[in-house]
Amino acid sequence: MRPSAAWLLLLALPACLAEPSRPVYTNHWAVQVLGGPGEAARLASAYGYVNLGQIGNLENYYHFHHSRTIRRSTLSSRGRHNFLRMDPKVKWLQQQEVKRRVKRHVRGDPPLIHFNDPMWSKMWYMHCGDKNNHCRSEMNIPAAWQRGYTGKNVVVTILDDGIETSHPDLIQNYDPQASYDVNDNDCDPSPRYDASNENKHGTRCAGQVAAKANNSNCIVGIAYNARIGGVRMLDGDVTDVVEAKSLGIRPDYIDIYSASWGPDDDGKTVDGPGELAKQAFEYGIKKGRKGLGSIFVWASGNGGREGDYCSCDGYTNSIYTISISSSTDSGLKPWYLEECASTLATTYSSGAFYEQKIVTTDLRHGCTEGHTGTSVSAPIVTGIIALALEANPSLTWRDVQHLIVKTSRPLHLKANDWKINGAGRKVSHLYGYGLVNAEAIVMEAKKWKKAPTQHICIGSSDRIPRDIHADQTVRTTTVTNACANHYDQRVVYLEHVIVRVSIEHPRRGDLQINLTSPSGTESQLLARRVFDISNEGFKNWEFMTVHCWGEKAEGEWTLKIHDMPSHMRNPERRGKLKEWSLILYGTAEHPYNTTSSHHSQSRMLEISMPKMEPSKAAVFQSQTEVVEEEEEYTGPCHPECGNKGCDGPNADQCLNCIHYSLGSVKTGRVCVSSCPSGYFGDNASRRCRRCQKGCETCTGRGRNQCTSCRRGFYHHQETHACVVFCPAGFYADESQKLCLECHQTCKKCASDPEKRILCKDGFSSLGAGCLTECQPGMYFSKETRKCERCHTSCQTCVGPGKEACIQCAKDFHLHEWRCVPACSQGFYPEAVPGLPYKVCTRCDDNCSACEGSRDNCVKCKEGFNLRISSCITNVTCMDDSPSPERGPSAFKSLCEIVKSKKLCEMKLFVQLCCQTCLMAG
Repeated sequence: MRPSAAWLLLLALPACLAEPSRPVYTNHWAVQVLGGPGEAARLASAYGYVNLGQIGNLENYYHFHHSRTIRRSTLSSRGRHNFLRMDPKVKWLQQQEVKRRVKRHVRGDPPLIHFNDPMWSKMWYMHCGDKNNHCRSEMNIPAAWQRGYTGKNVVVTILDDGIETSHPDLIQNYDPQASYDVNDNDCDPSPRYDASNENKHGTRCAGQVAAKANNSNCIVGIAYNARIGGVRMLDGDVTDVVEAKSLGIRPDYIDIYSASWGPDDDGKTVDGPGELAKQAFEYGIKKGRKGLGSIFVWASGNGGREGDYCSCDGYTNSIYTISISSSTDSGLKPWYLEECASTLATTYSSGAFYEQKIVTTDLRHGCTEGHTGTSVSAPIVTGIIALALEANPSLTWRDVQHLIVKTSRPLHLKANDWKINGAGRKVSHLYGYGLVNAEAIVMEAKKWKKAPTQHICIGSSDRIPRDIHADQTVRTTTVTNACANHYDQRVVYLEHVIVRVSIEHPRRGDLQINLTSPSGTESQLLARRVFDISNEGFKNWEFMTVHCWGEKAEGEWTLKIHDMPSHMRNPERRGKLKEWSLILYGTAEHPYNTTSSHHSQSRMLEISMPKMEPSKAAVFQSQTEVVEEEEEYTGPCHPECGNKGCDGPNADQCLNCIHYSLGSVKTGRVCVSSCPSGYFGDNASRRCRRCQKGCETCTGRGRNQCTSCRRGFYHHQETHACVVFCPAGFYADESQKLCLECHQTCKKCASDPEKRILCKDGFSSLGAGCLTECQPGMYFSKETRKCERCHTSCQTCVGPGKEACIQCAKDFHLHEWRCVPACSQGFYPEAVPGLPYKVCTRCDDNCSACEGSRDNCVKCKEGFNLRISSCITNVTCMDDSPSPERGPSAFKSLCEIVKSKKLCEMKLFVQLCCQTCLMAG
């Protein structure tokens, strides 16, 4: 192939690979019919369809089935179906495509409550028992129970592959009114059984939410008095109709829908709900629960190993769903976790294969200790929301999201991207606002006042095309007043923010997209996905972030798109940002309607202050008097404001703080829920105080009170100081940024084995370690860390046994790497130049014993005779007597030849020579 042709083929390769898989069409149709159910029935009959009824609660939308059309085909059906499409009563028609949806499973304090359920002691993520050292109780679920909340009168349904309705841990709470089989179009959601127990997922999720307590069976559900139902919809073709029906099952009866599934978590799929499913979501939040709104809880996704990013999943990326991620029991990111800006909060789940997993109900009336992934986290939050709804049944779908944001905390969750947003809350792309807190949610829910009306503002719409060059960043900014001129659209305080983009690009996975709010909070809307080789780009795709929650909406927003080209792509091929829009969701009033109480005599943030000098006190008093004369503020305070009220709605206008104040009189103070990097919380004064230089986190102002260090510093774990260079006797661990102590034998060491080490006196360097220099006849034991005596046969050795000798002791010989007092049969001791001992060498093959050399035999093996220090076979020697056949001197002549040629010295002839020849002169 010519070089130019090969180059063109290589450039075309990504585009060929990126060709999307062909859709699979079913024999089901969604039809919008004008005229009601009667007209729909008439049309179905007239055109040869079966009308399967209205699609959920979507008025005028019907589910038609055509039995004579191929059940699954890569070609859409036309022909007779066009007649239905052209009927004047049909406003819209769509043949249903099969959608790929996958289930998202992978893999203390003394107990105040005890249950007789056998798995209760293994529920490490809910309580700490005496026998469980690796437990976490930070989600405070038992504390919520102790306040009297167990999910009573709350109805939950699991959208999945069915639930085992007869399971002894579910049967008491099972609710048939909250159940349906969409796959088989009947009322029984029981799973289909097979040898592999493939359809266990829904039953496992259901047990987490509402397994009955104290029934001596399996586990305790988080909302163990809630009603639980199931919708079987994943065990068959998943289409837009199937999803819309499932999301719309009895929205006035069901409170919470829990889903632990979604599009493929393969790092290359961009997919979300279809047109009907979107309408079902909107119907649910507008009409569900008698106008309060259905609550949809979603698992964030398990594509971490494939480098997936959950903003490419239109379900977790929706403002209507509560997207929940996972943490291991040690607060680390699990291997399967996806990052994105739409994640609201986190629960505990499984980690690596050797870490703890989740216990729950299983198929065939069983229990399992192997429930895993973000599939675990969505049901946990579902159960906690059920507790909150029992505390306050009037909560709207948005109230629930506000409560999760307000009560979740980072605690010990480890991530490099924790930041404090403009509203003073810590947030991360891994964990959202942190670990959920069941007790805090029910306490807040009990006193919660309904959030102000949601406003939607199109902050900007930019349709100016911009080229996206390889290895460059496209930066575009927009300044918005957040619809300040429209009373019914104005957004002052943010909830969700959506960026809708249309991008053309030769390799979609090379793109990284970031959004920066007017408060400076940066949300990563998309990270690079190495497996996404599609050339389809994004067509009106909506990226959502919750990282700006509570911030002011008005100001300058910046969108950055960075192109990081893959080596498989021609860098000359450019992308294009065709258009983008900024959509702001939030409220005109502050969502936390805390009534201000103005009883303080000063309008300054309350801090503990030392006694002032009289002159300074006079100045302070005069400032106080001036501020007192100002008009009092009577509106809502920021949620971080304390009980003394505020002078305005922002965090920098509080008179005192619930948690901490950050800043100074010069720079201005602001109330925050936790102190940022470089500060520590002084609980006595409720202030964030600065750590020592170099400290990232600390417990006090002292040099030796650092707990972690900034970039460029190492944490000395003995002195708790942050240093640029580790002192003698310590080495710098680059991965942990710690000064770790060298071994006691080392004067100087390094984390890299290839780097030189320096041993203390009395120790010698060996490889990457220092060993004690032992006296002759001794060796260094790694077990006891001291010199031990060698075996008696060894002069020097590397270990305790006689086979560990390096040199043999006096009067011992080296025989097959062991020192022996005498060589075994068939060997003789041979002196070797340079060695102080002899080495056992094998005798000639026919000798059983020899002396001095291998050929000097003194004893022969069986079947051989000893002749002149040689061993020959037992043959009858021929004499040289005359015979008629040979002639009188035939053998005499032979012997003369043998002797003259010294042939008897050659082994071949030794075996053939007769005794006369051997013995003759």
